[in-house]
Amino acid sequence: MRFLIKLYILLICAAGLSADDWQVDKSANNEVHFYSSTTLLDFEGVTSNIDGYIYWKGFKFFGEDNELYFEVQLATFNTGIGKRDRDMREDVLETDKYPVASFNGKFKEVKRSGNKFNVIVSGEMSLHGQKKQMDIDAVITLEKGVMNVTGDFTILLDDYNIEAPNLLAFIKVSQEIKISLDFNLVEVKK
Repeated sequence: MRFLIKLYILLICAAGLSADDWQVDKSANNEVHFYSSTTLLDFEGVTSNIDGYIYWKGFKFFGEDNELYFEVQLATFNTGIGKRDRDMREDVLETDKYPVASFNGKFKEVKRSGNKFNVIVSGEMSLHGQKKQMDIDAVITLEKGVMNVTGDFTILLDDYNIEAPNLLAFIKVSQEIKISLDFNLVEVKK
């Protein structure tokens, strides 16, 4: 009986040893883009200010219990026009009250091809004080000790109680905002 208890403790410890934690590499060229449009023009904003991690336990890459989390400081988006940036931060996103947008999810589907993993992560997007369940399709590439995550998804401003702004008296920004992610993670050494 003592042998079984020792074996059980050893297995629990071994499972803990197989946990991995990958953090966003702040020195890498990380980018989050948003794309929006009106009837007359398209515009985008970009930031490199993304933080997050991928955590898994066990020996399976991107299993159902494994977690992806990322967050973006909304006040750091740059559209190239200072007044538009200020209006977006103050009047639309209200970044003084809601400074961060985040996503926290679990891996739902994984298809591996060499060092690339096509994944679907199911989780909760938090933006402007609202939370919404959603799936994000992403490609994760493992190469030379770096994990690169790319993905595209769409949000609707109404889902997060954000009123689409008017650029002129008669031109309203689309409800649909496209988001593009490209960021790198490195393994946290134990």
